[in-house]
Amino acid sequence: MKVAIIIGSDSDLGVMKAAVDTLKNFGVDVELTVASAHRTPQKVHDFVKISSAQIFIAAAGMAAHLAGVVASLTTKPVIGVPINSEPFKGLDSLLSIVQMPGGVPVATMAVNGAKNAALFAVEILALQDDSLAKKLISYREQMAEEIELKDKKIQQEVSL
Repeated sequence: MKVAIIIGSDSDLGVMKAAVDTLKNFGVDVELTVASAHRTPQKVHDFVKISSAQIFIAAAGMAAHLAGVVASLTTKPVIGVPINSEPFKGLDSLLSIVQMPGGVPVATMAVNGAKNAALFAVEILALQDDSLAKKLISYREQMAEEIELKDKKIQQEVSL
């Protein structure tokens, strides 16, 4: 197992599916579990302590303490994904994750930034995996090609 994704609620899956899909597209082993920092703290503790993951991605809305709790339990990289939730549209989640105290770092993505969380995990793993690094380079090249195709299409439509 390389990446473990922990979501605070099943309602977070709609956002975090992008992370699961992205990791799978890169051939990265992924495990997903629902565990809440507030409602099932022992489950979070037990999962992190026994996990063989190299990287954790923790996603939660509202108070969003899940990433910080995970980071307090491991020295492995933790990536936090704040989830857009009412009434503050994810700002509360973002602030809860990004304002970690010194000594317990969490890499924080944008609100609902599941895909970037997965890509950041891939970048970390690619430091020690040449095959994964090549896939990442190919992915970036493909993105650039798609932009060039979109530019050509727009130039033809607008006829500048």
